[in-house]
Amino acid sequence: MRIVTSLTALLMAVAATAPAHAQLQSPGGTPGVAGGPKLGQLEIKAYQVIPKTKTAVQLTSDTALARNLRREVMIRLSRRGNEVGFSGGNVMRMDVSYFDFSVGGDSGNTIGGNPGYEGPGANPRLELPSNKIQQRNGLGPNLSAPTLRIVLTLYSVDGGKVLWAATSSCATHAGTAEATGIAMIDTIFQAADKNRTADAGCPL
Repeated sequence: MRIVTSLTALLMAVAATAPAHAQLQSPGGTPGVAGGPKLGQLEIKAYQVIPKTKTAVQLTSDTALARNLRREVMIRLSRRGNEVGFSGGNVMRMDVSYFDFSVGGDSGNTIGGNPGYEGPGANPRLELPSNKIQQRNGLGPNLSAPTLRIVLTLYSVDGGKVLWAATSSCATHAGTAEATGIAMIDTIFQAADKNRTADAGCPL
């Protein structure tokens, strides 16, 4: 009887803590990772104000679009009084992603070659069979809009602690991806030191 009572108490304790644990899960079910903002929104998590320490902005992928948008981030950091560079000091990791899974989209996204948004300064890629990237679930075309996503994560030079993070996404076509990215960056840095979820500033 005591064993049954102990098991019942344990199950009740687990049930009581389950909602709190569920709040920390992303839509994909990863414990401890919060879900990102919806398309057309930005989210800033300011664990502290962006310090004036020198900030190195490092790209996770080296493309012409990413390099151009990194320059815009560096300009805005310098306007805040930060010394910026490519090394030394705190590290701001910048991830720039462009997705177009629509059938007949104008981005030219393929496996191999350069996507449509890449300018002449893009690093050449190994030529692979140019297979169109698209959804393979058998459903109809244009299920999702072409999307530009920017993620900025600031790490401290001591210990790699996350100090600040911003995520933003907008629907845009390849020809307007850079202008859209600049608008997104402008919106992020309008109030960069406040925790907020807001409109991403996507151009019409």
